[in-house]
Amino acid sequence: MPDDASLCRTPDAVQSFLEGLYQSCRELRGGKVADYIPELAKVDPNLFGICLVTADGQVFEVGDTAHLFTIQSISKVFVQGLALEDHGRDYVLARVGVEPTGDAFNAIILDEASKRPYNPMVNAGAIATTSLIAGDGPTERLNRLLNMFRRYVGHDIVVDVATYVSERATGDRNRAMAYLMRHFKMVDWDIEEALDLYFQQCSVMVSCRDLAVMAATLANQGVNPMTGDRAVEAGYVRDMLSVMYTCGMYNFAGEWAYRVGLPAKSGVCGGIIAVVPDQLGIAVFSPPLDGRGNSVRGVRVCEAISQEFGLHLFDSSRGCHYFLEHLGGKERLISLSKENS
Repeated sequence: MPDDASLCRTPDAVQSFLEGLYQSCRELRGGKVADYIPELAKVDPNLFGICLVTADGQVFEVGDTAHLFTIQSISKVFVQGLALEDHGRDYVLARVGVEPTGDAFNAIILDEASKRPYNPMVNAGAIATTSLIAGDGPTERLNRLLNMFRRYVGHDIVVDVATYVSERATGDRNRAMAYLMRHFKMVDWDIEEALDLYFQQCSVMVSCRDLAVMAATLANQGVNPMTGDRAVEAGYVRDMLSVMYTCGMYNFAGEWAYRVGLPAKSGVCGGIIAVVPDQLGIAVFSPPLDGRGNSVRGVRVCEAISQEFGLHLFDSSRGCHYFLEHLGGKERLISLSKENS
């Protein structure tokens, strides 16, 4: 194990590490851009950004961190939180399970015994979760959804209409899931209305930096570290991170937990978020995907960051790792675990 001094990180050292990681990972050429939604196929595969935001609001970034893209499946984490706030843990759990599937994210499959979708991170579970959002009609529900995302990112956001229309036109597989769930009374709404909101949720525009702030908000017990606004009740952050850890990377979730060891969520946009509870949020954006729908560069970047800073939740050396904190214009080293706080 390296000594404590070698694990200390000033802001310049953190930034330097990210820049070196960016240069090495940008040479990766594996994977391909998602094309089953026509609008996603138009994205530039060379776009690449990395951003870290700490729970006290420090930002480290490199690459295309301001480029806007649609959030896609990363939205599922935050909509789960809104559904939990609207209905509570027991009600949501009666409609959507929390078990990993080992199947593809768009598999048309429900739990054989309970008839629930397996978890909120696969499409079936996400559609059911979205259908739990409270509101008097589709406009109010969409506004509540957008306001929820605004609290996480700290500014107004919009839905990309072209992507929404593209998803709606090619969403028959999702329709099949929705009708199956309505048959088993897991979805109560009109199917097209529920799917419209789901397609709009996936078409929200964000940047890599936005995603890092969203991840840092979860790391900070639901409070946006940049604005101080509460985005979600603290008591539900545990639920969100738990499902992210076991189900957030689709049928790569087990290997991700083994190699990276952090709650995370990917999307076919090429984004990945990861959360180090009480410490920081990580976001990577790179559109080319592997065969499981995860960003090729994103997986490599997160694995490298976890290893470099000892962030794996079960790494016994985590108490030796430090970042720099700014207090009143002064700097002091702080631990990345609570052992030395």
